Amino acid sequence: MSETKLDQLRKRLDEVNMSLLDLLSERARIAQEIGIEKEKQGVPKFDPVRENHMLAELTSANNGPFDDETIRHLFKHIFQASLKLQQVDHTKHLLVSRKKQKEDTIVSIRGVEVGGGSPIMIAGPCSVESYEQVRQVAAHLKTSGITVMRGGAFKPRTSPYDFQGLGIEGLRILKEVADEFGLRTISEIVDPAHIELACQYIDVIQIGARNMQNFELLKAAGDIRKPILLKRGLAATIDEFLHAAEYIVSRGNTQVMLIERGIRTYEKATRNTLDISALPILKQESHLPVLVDVTHSTGRKDILAPCAKAALAAGADGVMVEVHPNPATALSDAQQQLNFEEFTRFYDDVRNFTLVPR
Repeated sequence: MSETKLDQLRKRLDEVNMSLLDLLSERARIAQEIGIEKEKQGVPKFDPVRENHMLAELTSANNGPFDDETIRHLFKHIFQASLKLQQVDHTKHLLVSRKKQKEDTIVSIRGVEVGGGSPIMIAGPCSVESYEQVRQVAAHLKTSGITVMRGGAFKPRTSPYDFQGLGIEGLRILKEVADEFGLRTISEIVDPAHIELACQYIDVIQIGARNMQNFELLKAAGDIRKPILLKRGLAATIDEFLHAAEYIVSRGNTQVMLIERGIRTYEKATRNTLDISALPILKQESHLPVLVDVTHSTGRKDILAPCAKAALAAGADGVMVEVHPNPATALSDAQQQLNFEEFTRFYDDVRNFTLVPR
């Protein structure tokens, strides 16, 4: 074959390639229109009967030189690519999505920034039990340099016979003690009717794992302009977690922090299973700050520090841990709360591992 003939054939092949590209692009646009119509009608995007019918027609009309199997293989790739075009990427429409907002959201807790690059340490008792108990914790945290204290006033418990918290009185105690020591406070609210009142006493509204999909509570949290700490549900997927946050942000409250607190698996060595992989995924998928509750995710004091380090290494914007003056007498989660000496060792260990948490 002469070079001139080869050049001519290659030119014809290039022209066919361009024609194929035009036809493929036209086919893709039609497939997108079909996808829109299917979305309107609620029809599944993938129709195996229709696909098999098209493949049968194509192989029936095939006169070579490609064999039928090759034709099926080529067109199945085209069908798969067209199906991907029909799939709606709902995440790009979410306000919490990194696709919607590239820069990180920084949440301000009365001047203490979360998500700004320097990890924060949040500590405090599982439950607010008394003024004296909270005051002892606050004094120790203040001495340690901690600026944000947690404390449960409303306690959703597995058993109705367990301590349920002091309620509004617990919030009053938190505020009184926090004002004395200059601390910011976080506490869980379980009833939408309590949110407005709670805003008078605490700096951050926590929505717990059991209420992650309490949609009326999420809506109420979205209607206020106060930071929200949203915990991942016990068996929630990352997608469900982000959509729960979307309920809040979509109503105008953009000051939302996510917190991984372990998920329920078959493993019995820990209270829950700390999903470390969720941290980098959440940081990739969302611009919201992501923290880790090492106490509830493990339920074991002996591994809190390694898990906190792992969380920070994975990109966590902060760590939350439980502290009690005398864990043995605690009214809830006695076995997993740190006493003051244990907290000091834990904090020093974690602080030496990375940037100094606040």
